[in-house]
Amino acid sequence: MPKVQQTKGTQPAIAPIVKWAGGKRQLLPALQSLLPQGWQASTYCEPFLGGGALLWALQPKQAVVGDLNAELMNMYHVVRDTPHELVEHLAQHHNTSEYFYQLRMQDREPEFASRTPLERASRFIYLNKTCYNGLFRVNNAGEFNSPYGRYKHPNIVNRENILAVSEYLNQAKVMLVHEDYQTVLEHLPDTAFVYLDPPYHPISDTSSFTGYVQGGWKAGDQERLRDACRDLNRRGVRFMQSNSDTPLIRELYAEFELTTVQAVRAVNSKGSGRGAVSELIIRNYVEC
Repeated sequence: MPKVQQTKGTQPAIAPIVKWAGGKRQLLPALQSLLPQGWQASTYCEPFLGGGALLWALQPKQAVVGDLNAELMNMYHVVRDTPHELVEHLAQHHNTSEYFYQLRMQDREPEFASRTPLERASRFIYLNKTCYNGLFRVNNAGEFNSPYGRYKHPNIVNRENILAVSEYLNQAKVMLVHEDYQTVLEHLPDTAFVYLDPPYHPISDTSSFTGYVQGGWKAGDQERLRDACRDLNRRGVRFMQSNSDTPLIRELYAEFELTTVQAVRAVNSKGSGRGAVSELIIRNYVEC
């Protein structure tokens, strides 16, 4: 595999392959400043992986990462196992409205399940790069339904970054899982460090965006996650979570350490939903 550009130290430079609603690239300095001491000594876990900005920034030597979005996790498996073939396949796509909607319709077709992992991964990246505002969204049937973005020069084929991500996934001990977060957390060693980036609780009745996976998230899902965090705390597992700064989230996590940060959200189906917002970083530890 070809050499990739190096950052400080020996880690290759890596960025998220896909644009993801709620991505954490702009919050990386705040998140990294709040990491617990000695987190590198054990397993890093991120069960709501999404674009994986923090994972690529930290590049832990041992990690368990996953997501309930099957197409997302299939993409990461393909990036790890056949990156060159993926780059070649991505180069075949066309940036036209007609072609976009043709590929978007594939998950409505019975034969979609028989498409190869490579074909599905290539389609996933293409749709992410060319859909409106990079907004990954599925309907109640689990079908991708974001509209065409009409970008003149979308970066569909980012060869260097795909190869860099693949190199990291192959060199480190990274387990990629497609499971519910609670199942992932239950099997972690008590020395692990967990970063949780779940679908955010909406800041208003009209701002909800829960289309990452079929079914979405509601208040009951946030309560279930809080209970999982309590279980981690009982076991002595250190965790850090990102979520929206709302009365419900503050109430649910009142027993933990809460830090307010400002984030600019540019991925939203409505222009009024973009801009600076207050978010919470929740921890069960104080030392950093």
